[in-house]
Amino acid sequence: MIENGVQLGLSQGQVKLVPPTSAWTSLFETEAALVAAALGPFDVRIEHCGSTSVPGIPAKPIIDMLAGIAAPIDVAAAAGALAAIGYEHATWAGVPGHEVFGKGDPRTHLIHVVPKEGDAWARMLAFRDGLRSEPALAAEYGALKQDLAQRFPANRSAYTDGKSAFVARVLAAASPPA
Repeated sequence: MIENGVQLGLSQGQVKLVPPTSAWTSLFETEAALVAAALGPFDVRIEHCGSTSVPGIPAKPIIDMLAGIAAPIDVAAAAGALAAIGYEHATWAGVPGHEVFGKGDPRTHLIHVVPKEGDAWARMLAFRDGLRSEPALAAEYGALKQDLAQRFPANRSAYTDGKSAFVARVLAAASPPA
């Protein structure tokens, strides 16, 4: 799918990275407005997350969003509100502490619904902000992603697992010592 001159969409399970583009920000903003309207009764806060939110690194052509709502999350109500704008509840996504919703076939957008200001919220934003604040770290992550995408073009689980040590390292550096 071409949206605002940018190719979006990736089939489930596939891994394909595209070069970074500044258009990802406007694509996020457009979709975030729709999501905010749909989830308005939940007092939602929406943030751009994932690799499309970090300037200069390659990403899967899917716009990732983080939607924080009050806990406990009324999953059925959120699913109904998001279904009205074309999202399906990806119960198989397997992201602990996240309710994941996807739009499009192939997927063009993903929303991670988490408790606002909870641990999952904090981790997602700490990782994004760590990459945004350190270009060398972002470049290292981009290189890792390219290597993993080359090795696992049809295995998104292996691709994601291959990033876990890097993600843990960034989050450990972002957390103050106990």
